[in-house]
Amino acid sequence: MRNACALVIGCALSLVCRAQFAPDMPEDNSGFTPKPGWSSKRHAVAAANPLAAQAGLQMLRAGGSAIDAAIATQMVLALVEPQSSGLGGGALLLHFNGVLVEAYDGRETAPSTADEKLFLAADGKPMPFFEAVVSGRSVGTPGAISMLELAHKEYGKLPWSKLFDPAIMLAEEGFQISARLHLQLSRDRYLRQDPVAARYFYRPDGSPREVGSRLRNPELAAVLRKIAAQGSKGLMQGEVAQAIVDKVRSHPANPGLLTLDDLRNYKPVKRAALCHDYSAQARAFRICGFPPPSSGALAIGQILGILAHTRAGTLPLQNGLPSAEWLHLYTEASRLAFADRAQYLADPEFVQPPAGDWMSLLAPGYLAERAGLIQDSSMRTARAGQPGPVKTSYAPMAEQPEYGTSHISIVDGDGNALAMTTTVENQFGSRQMVSTDANRDGGFLLNNELTDFSFAPTGTTGEAVANRVEPGKRPRSSMAPTLVFEKDSGKLRLTVGSSGGPMLIHFTAKTLYGMLYWEMDAQRAIDLPNFGSLNGPSLIEAGRFPTATLEGLRSRGATVREQSMASGTQAIEITPSGLFGGADPRREGVVRGD
Repeated sequence: MRNACALVIGCALSLVCRAQFAPDMPEDNSGFTPKPGWSSKRHAVAAANPLAAQAGLQMLRAGGSAIDAAIATQMVLALVEPQSSGLGGGALLLHFNGVLVEAYDGRETAPSTADEKLFLAADGKPMPFFEAVVSGRSVGTPGAISMLELAHKEYGKLPWSKLFDPAIMLAEEGFQISARLHLQLSRDRYLRQDPVAARYFYRPDGSPREVGSRLRNPELAAVLRKIAAQGSKGLMQGEVAQAIVDKVRSHPANPGLLTLDDLRNYKPVKRAALCHDYSAQARAFRICGFPPPSSGALAIGQILGILAHTRAGTLPLQNGLPSAEWLHLYTEASRLAFADRAQYLADPEFVQPPAGDWMSLLAPGYLAERAGLIQDSSMRTARAGQPGPVKTSYAPMAEQPEYGTSHISIVDGDGNALAMTTTVENQFGSRQMVSTDANRDGGFLLNNELTDFSFAPTGTTGEAVANRVEPGKRPRSSMAPTLVFEKDSGKLRLTVGSSGGPMLIHFTAKTLYGMLYWEMDAQRAIDLPNFGSLNGPSLIEAGRFPTATLEGLRSRGATVREQSMASGTQAIEITPSGLFGGADPRREGVVRGD
């Protein structure tokens, strides 16, 4: 698959290459363990690890807000799930304060001296993907801590320092290595190359520390204490910042450009949430997601909106599963949405939306026009539409690998809620582990978010790609933290999101459709098999659909690829009797509440 990924990047914008593209999943499959779903009355935390969810619940029980709980949860995830998120990464947070939905952007930024040639080799062609990833070159300015600090200043109820107590205690006393972390350590080909990471995660013979063994991270505890005492300055300035810059710029094979000024000058951004109406089974909802630089909310809105203009709503489940005809309509809608995503989506500080408004991509007339392109036979590869009278001057971005993430959903006792997706991008990020003291084990991993930019800065005709590298720019994301409301009453109904690279768009859309249209509870909707298309093959979760369904897709002209889809969806729904949460059976997440 990685050879195929290199081929797609190398062939830039060819639709033939795009039609062949099927992604590696961001993390190795760790099985399918049925989850019961969890009920609670007052508050709840859904997170990708039980220790992290418990830390969030501890803050809620202490009178903390949803924001307080999210910070405590994230700090523990940085310790127990370092392959997905942490201090060296970024996050997108969607928050509801009981009246208003606000979007907090903690996405990483490109260094101030980076340019569009960042990932071009000496011959002018895009460098091999993992040569770029496992390097200092791929590291963007981390934004998660600065963003959480901003959110806490506005909505925190507990002291900032208290929120770090659970993670510091676990880092000092140690936690047991889970089967999932062990599996990923076993299979990763690059992490052992970093001496700090090798000493922390592996034994002297190169084998990963065994399942159930206690892993202590005194270096992370020391850094967390600095952040607890100094705020984001504890990470973005001083000795920790210097250690980050030294790590990035001293990479032995592929050093990066990050500077102390990049860290010192980083600013999180508050954005207006991207909200749109959606009707299902004669009920009206308001779905709110994250605007660009994330593509998640727009792609989900387009998929759901295009499906609404087809016969999808008349097609019942067959033995509890989507039928071949429904999957055909869904994957065709996906191709159309991902074609627009490749053409238009990038950091809004650097590109203009089509027709001057991102909502033009969700305009009912435009979605109806796009739905009209769906026929009985698969289009296999779609082209971007034109939602306004002025044609964009940008070239579409070639599909390339995109990874990572973890998701947190929380509802507190005051009715405030959030959905936060957090990431270091690839499994274990750039595989660069930062430590400020060689005498202490552990540390934290740095992201490889800059590989979410287009490696090729221009298309085949010389037009610029919207999502090319530029100094200070935020790379396009697929993260899709989502809040759903009843349209008429304004009552919150659901907080949901997922991990999984660009496929997380489909994991989240599937859960939304299952809950809002098929009227499933959160757990049953998450449990549904995964599926989707990135504007290439129809991607189907291996072993979850009958042969007749797959043949039904093939008979409609689709190329069908069965593969593992290790999604990490978490959701909490607000019901008449309280709260009900679901966690993905493909990972170790849980919901904790009272």
